[in-house]
Amino acid sequence: MARTPAIGFVLACVFLDALGIGLIIPVLPRLIGTLCATPDLQASWYGAIMVSYGLMQFCSAPVIGAVSDRLGRRPVLLAGILGLALMMFVPAFSDSLWLILLSRVLGGAMSSNIVVAQAYIADVTSAEKRTAAFGRIGAIFGIAFILGPALGGVLGETDPSRPFLIAGAICAVNFLYGLFVLPESLRAPAAEPFTLRRINPFSSLRALSRERLVLPVLLIITLYTLSQSLVQCTWALYTEFRYGWTPKSIGFSIFVLGAAITLTQGWILPRLSALLTPKRLVVFGLLCGLAALIGIGFNTTGSGVTALLALFSVMGVVGPTLQSVISRTGSATTQGLRLGAASSLNSFTGAVSPVLGTPLLFFTTEHAPAEAAAGTPYFLAALLLVVALAVTAAGPLGAASGEDTSK
Repeated sequence: MARTPAIGFVLACVFLDALGIGLIIPVLPRLIGTLCATPDLQASWYGAIMVSYGLMQFCSAPVIGAVSDRLGRRPVLLAGILGLALMMFVPAFSDSLWLILLSRVLGGAMSSNIVVAQAYIADVTSAEKRTAAFGRIGAIFGIAFILGPALGGVLGETDPSRPFLIAGAICAVNFLYGLFVLPESLRAPAAEPFTLRRINPFSSLRALSRERLVLPVLLIITLYTLSQSLVQCTWALYTEFRYGWTPKSIGFSIFVLGAAITLTQGWILPRLSALLTPKRLVVFGLLCGLAALIGIGFNTTGSGVTALLALFSVMGVVGPTLQSVISRTGSATTQGLRLGAASSLNSFTGAVSPVLGTPLLFFTTEHAPAEAAAGTPYFLAALLLVVALAVTAAGPLGAASGEDTSK
């Protein structure tokens, strides 16, 4: 008898996947630093690795989503998890920056399988419950970020390569779990021809942008995720340069962030989505993020910064809400492609943010012309949210989602 698809199975796979990634967050800059002669060279290599990782996610997300529409969610998800496990082992055994860069490039392609997890959930969840269901993925990431970075920070205090070895082992266990437990969710594969011309990120985004109700959603996603990515790509080096934090301190701050994400997306979001329209929910999240970024940018001592990072996590209600809007506007056989196209925007901003944020980190080193200038990366991220709020105010998100706008 075929196993009944269940969200719990795929969420468990997402958890193990995210746990492996979370382990390396606080130690990747330090690992790169052990192979670089100066902080400036460390920042440059870190930026190059982050850019490459994001570009591969951008190129891969709609392709992987479309492949899952055609072949099924299960085989694509398992292949991505196995590939990610192999790429985690490379930095643990290599002292070549170029080889580490290559491993992160390939790892970026493999990590795009989060799109398949989203499509899986869309397959087995009704439209009215999809925002809360997508929020569960964020909550799972939050739990993984509670455990992963904290453990990675402790393990990497003396040897920054050790968390990569453990992360690879966790991803390998994840693959075995999915191989024996994860059922297929796609009832009928897509019949549309599989062509790179149709599924590449530029074509898929262009097709989505032609939908009048979806275009403002794509603009908000771009601005919101770019702001979020600026924080993610600069946090470790920013706190190390400005406040003198160690991997243990950085890991603890991300531990708090993970707890706040879990609370926001696992408990707050389901309740707010039942009370507020998508538009009001997005505005609420963006305002919380804006307040946190301004506070971090002006903070000169590091005291209270972790609490502001927790407030920043409340902006996490925006992502699942917008994903739900995108999901509701498409057919059941195009979920992977549509969610992949939207996810590619997240990946694109993940690639662009180091280009913008890494040079601004020089303001947090000894080159800073003034103490207030050290917060420049976070002031830029705040400005992006101001623009996103303006677009949200003008965009018909309620109409796009098909929800009752009288709430």
